[in-house]
Amino acid sequence: MLKSILLSLVAASCVVAQSPLYGQCGGIGWSGSTSCVSGAACTKLNDYYSQCLPGTAAPTSTQTSSAPTSTPTGGGARLPFLGGVNMAGYDFSVATDGSFNGTGVDPPVAQFSHFASQGVNIFRIPFAWQLMTRTVGGTIDSTFFARYDKTVQTALNSGSSPYVILDLHNYARWNGQIISQGGPTDAQYASLWSQVAAKYKSNPKIIFGIMNEPHDVPSIPTWGTSVQAAVNAIRAAGATSQYILIPGSSWSSAQALPTEAGPTLLKVTDPAGGTNKLIFDVHKYLDSDNSGTHPDCTTDNVSVMTTLVNWLKSNGNRQALLSETGGGNTASCITALGAQLAYIKANSNSITGFTIWSAGSFDTTYTLTVTPNPDGSDQPLWTQAVRPNLP
Repeated sequence: MLKSILLSLVAASCVVAQSPLYGQCGGIGWSGSTSCVSGAACTKLNDYYSQCLPGTAAPTSTQTSSAPTSTPTGGGARLPFLGGVNMAGYDFSVATDGSFNGTGVDPPVAQFSHFASQGVNIFRIPFAWQLMTRTVGGTIDSTFFARYDKTVQTALNSGSSPYVILDLHNYARWNGQIISQGGPTDAQYASLWSQVAAKYKSNPKIIFGIMNEPHDVPSIPTWGTSVQAAVNAIRAAGATSQYILIPGSSWSSAQALPTEAGPTLLKVTDPAGGTNKLIFDVHKYLDSDNSGTHPDCTTDNVSVMTTLVNWLKSNGNRQALLSETGGGNTASCITALGAQLAYIKANSNSITGFTIWSAGSFDTTYTLTVTPNPDGSDQPLWTQAVRPNLP
C-alpha cells in the first residue's frame, strides 16, 4: 500500500513537473522540467531558450499566416506575421496628459539596417502631435516633417521591405485635453491624419497608428466617433490601401479590449470596404502592474492573449497587433516575453504581430532597452526572447 502511494506521488510529481504550453523547457542555465504537457514538444529556439510549442514541428511551422490570407469580412488581403521594434525619439517628453515641451530626437540611422538584417519586418516610429502640427488643427510643420520622413524612408529602405507604423503618441490628448471630450475637435484631429495620409498615400507599407494609449476616456462611444473621424480622413485623403491601427482605452490594453472599448470599435467602418485593413491596436507589458517600468516580469500574458484571440475569432476573424510590449534584460523577462511572443507567432492569424518597446534613441541603461550596445551586440532580451520569434 505504501509503495503504491509512493508511486502515485512520483507519477503526480512528474505531471506537475511538465512545462506548460509555451513555457520554457530548456536552455543554458535552465534547471526546470525539460518535458512538456501533452500536445506540445520542447523546441530549441536558441542555446539559452527552449520552449513548449504546439505539436512536434519546428517553430517556423507554427507561423500560421506567413502570407496574406482572405477572410469573410472582405476588404483585401490580411497582414502577414510581423515582428519588429519601436524606434523611439520623436516622442521624447510627451507626457501622459498629451503635453509636450521637447524637440524630439532622431532615432539612429544604423539601427534600422541592424534590426532588418535579423528578420525584422516592421518598425514603429512614434511622434509628438505638437511636433507634426505646431497648433491644434494646424498645417504640418515642414521642418519637422522633413526630419520625420527621412527616418521613415530609412526604415522603408532598410533591406527587409518592412512595414512602418506612423504612431501619434499623444494619449488621445492635446496639452491635457481629450479629443472631442473637452479638447481638440474631431475635425482638428482628423485634419492631422488627412495631411499625414496625403503624404504617404502611395506607399502600401505605411500603417497609420492613429493614437497611442488613450486612457481615462470618459465616453468610449465618443472616442469611437473620434476613431471613425480619423479613419474617414485617411481614406478621403487617398490612402485607401494602407492598414489603420485603431486603439481602445485603458492604455490600449489587450486585456481590457474585449469587454471595454472593443464592442464600440467593432462598429468602426472602413470607407475603403470591409474591415480587414482596420487592425485593433493593443499593448500589454509583463511586469507586476503592467506599466512597463520594472525590470522583472511576473506574467507571460498567454491567458490574456488567449482571451483576445478568442474574441477576435468570434467577431469576424478580426486581427490585432501588439504594438507595445517588452521587459527588462532579466531572466524572468526572457522567459515570460519569449512565451508571449511564441504564442503570438503561433496565433498570428489573429494577433498579426508585435513591436517591442524599445530601441531608437533610448540608451542601453533604459529599463526596457533593446538598443544595441556600442560594439553592435544586442541585449539579452532581444537575442534570447525576441529574435527567436521574429518572422
